[in-house]
Amino acid sequence: MINDMVQVTRKDEREANENILRRFNRRVLQSGKLAKAKAMMRFEKAMSKTDRRNKAILRKERKAEKLAKIRLGVR
Repeated sequence: MINDMVQVTRKDEREANENILRRFNRRVLQSGKLAKAKAMMRFEKAMSKTDRRNKAILRKERKAEKLAKIRLGVR
């Protein structure tokens, strides 16, 4: 895990904070670690067809209940 970290050099005495941030952001983007982290956030485990179907049925039922309440003026 330690080798996976992005190596960033230290701040020079007269270097502006904006330059440090720009250099850090460029190194992070070039390393590809941010893209991998975002891809892992969106990853979903494989789901069986029946589970997907059941979830879709629940979503449709909840949406129908919500629309019915809105039509009646009830929250």
